[in-house]
Amino acid sequence: MTSYDRAYGEWQADPQGWWAKAAEGIDWIRPWDSVFDPSLGAYGQWFAGGMLNTCYNCVDRHVAAGRGEQAALIWDSPMTGEVVTYTYSALLGRIEKVAGALASRGVVKGDRVILYMPMVPEAAIAMLACARLGAVHSVVFGGFAAAELATRIADAKPRAIVSASCGLEPGRVVAYKPLLDAAIDLSPHKPEACLILQRPQSPCTMTAGRDHDFLAAEAAAEPHACVPVAATDPLYVLYTSGTTGRPKGVVRDNGGHAVALWQSMKMLYGLDAGDVYWAASDVGWVVGHSYIVYAPLLRGCTSIMYEGKPVGTPDAGAFWRVIAQHKVKVLFTAPTAMRAIKQQDPEGKLLAQYDLSGLEALFLAGERCDPPTAVWAQAILQKPVVDHWWQTETGWAITSGFREYGLFPFLPGSGGRPCPGYDLHALDDDGHVLPPGSSGNLSVRLPLPPGCGPTLWENTEGYRSSYLADFPGWYRTGDAGVVDENGDVWVMGRTDDIINVAGHRLSTGSMEEVLASHRDVAECAVIGAKDALKGQTPLGLVVLKSGVNRPEAEIAAELVALIRERIGPVAAFRDARVVPRLPKTRSGKILRATIRRIADGETVATPPTIEDPAALDEVGLVLRR
Repeated sequence: MTSYDRAYGEWQADPQGWWAKAAEGIDWIRPWDSVFDPSLGAYGQWFAGGMLNTCYNCVDRHVAAGRGEQAALIWDSPMTGEVVTYTYSALLGRIEKVAGALASRGVVKGDRVILYMPMVPEAAIAMLACARLGAVHSVVFGGFAAAELATRIADAKPRAIVSASCGLEPGRVVAYKPLLDAAIDLSPHKPEACLILQRPQSPCTMTAGRDHDFLAAEAAAEPHACVPVAATDPLYVLYTSGTTGRPKGVVRDNGGHAVALWQSMKMLYGLDAGDVYWAASDVGWVVGHSYIVYAPLLRGCTSIMYEGKPVGTPDAGAFWRVIAQHKVKVLFTAPTAMRAIKQQDPEGKLLAQYDLSGLEALFLAGERCDPPTAVWAQAILQKPVVDHWWQTETGWAITSGFREYGLFPFLPGSGGRPCPGYDLHALDDDGHVLPPGSSGNLSVRLPLPPGCGPTLWENTEGYRSSYLADFPGWYRTGDAGVVDENGDVWVMGRTDDIINVAGHRLSTGSMEEVLASHRDVAECAVIGAKDALKGQTPLGLVVLKSGVNRPEAEIAAELVALIRERIGPVAAFRDARVVPRLPKTRSGKILRATIRRIADGETVATPPTIEDPAALDEVGLVLRR
């Protein structure tokens, strides 16, 4: 029996006892009444009755234990040429004051605070300041346009917003403040106060009475102590793309989140206090929440926060420079980053300039890693490469390799085996467990483990209908795949309209809504086409209204601009094509899966349910142009 089999078996034999033991790694103000209470929420809640503060567990307790001078957060920004190290003591000092600045503007326990920030230390500091107050933060990725930000402001109803004057991208400065102002104008809910970090690259104009300089407010504030919260109270809300076009606010609780992430740092990544860890993501995504901010600090590690790209800042050796300079033990990034580096430096020549002897493993997630990229990465690094699978909703890995238990044999294309806490199976469309090796709906038997989102923000019924209703007693991941006879999991793709663009989950349904709003468009479809670098990119097909005779290229350019305006550059939408008609079934359903296979260059048989086979031929001609 392997160490993994033993650990997974121990969890299966006594799930509550297993998690109670893990919870000993967290400092509790009041212990829980029950490890798991099935009577609460959509399917039950973890550590009900317990009291704690997540910020205290991330920062204060390490200072109290005498480790205040250890590096907690290293901000490395090739965009500005700066590298700044914050010790745990220094980080605590700033968090206390920013919490005081928010509190002096009326933010109290339970209030929401939206963060619309670039990759700067103040983003992590503001997140932890909210956690300190018991306020619920909701980080919105800086690549979202004003309309998308407005929907999140309207749903979360924040008392305050924390933002910055600008973000930095290679070759350009992105002004955040005009986007924020426009979003507030669009939203029916208005925040009472905004804290704005003025960056010297592009200072902004402040709105009198509402906007306050972040650094000045921090300097003038009184330090604020930690506020006790219930384990079942929300820590944050993170919005993810929904198939209905309405963003889904995934709630993360305090207690289960702290326990699961503290446990995961050693179980998955093999790291403990004092180790240097780098999640090359953005704080706007779940990876940034879990593994730039919370998990490393809960465990007492040193976390890298990087404002740059894998290539172009300045070259394809950027990641290797960061690893060598800061003595990173484990790198966690998306396969897209590895593909970008491979494209620029396929032989890994830039790697030879840096000492990567301290790197122990590369973990990949955010999208399925194509086998050639995994093989290439392992060949040039000569380190274990571990692909692991998880979601915004789960907050940490569903499947993985486990450095604490010994890694499995390298199987490019597999996402590993289920983590303790997840009873994972492939189900048929009637909800029956399929035999090993059969492709089906990857689903987790309830309850979900600690750390997973227990509900959606003010929408428990939406949570049930989105995740629990299809297969009673199960959480449906929305991914299709196979669990083989060895227990290895192979994730093949989504079963809904969500596509994965460079590790970012995006709804094609939301894009279709935008395209359909154009005055010349009669109907449309958006699919995720294969892309060698990003994994998938959105491709829009539109049918024009009768009588429209403007140049197709002109209309296509307008559609691309419209997606950029309404959803933002994060959508990576650059290709809109006009077709005479869309292929449909006799019941009127657009054959999106068939269109996608044609776009990917596959040979496609004409579906027996198609209404007019000629429509498929017409689309095929346009796609092959």
